[in-house]
Amino acid sequence: MWTIFDRITVNPEIMNGQPCVRNMRLTVRRVVETVALYPDWEKLRSEYPELGKEDIRQALQFAAGNLDNQNIALEAA
Repeated sequence: MWTIFDRITVNPEIMNGQPCVRNMRLTVRRVVETVALYPDWEKLRSEYPELGKEDIRQALQFAAGNLDNQNIALEAA
């Protein structure tokens, strides 16, 4: 099943072609980092009022999908 990411855009003129939310200068990476800082989405949205819930959901799903086939070696603690 393919997911349509209608809120994730890639434009070489914006943020050096990094995936962004709706052609804003807000990258998917930044959204993921911000979700980690603000687990309460309402607080996150008060900091970034231009983000909708669907923007956040698609950014997380896009990021997860792009990690699907990667192996990341981590050292044991």
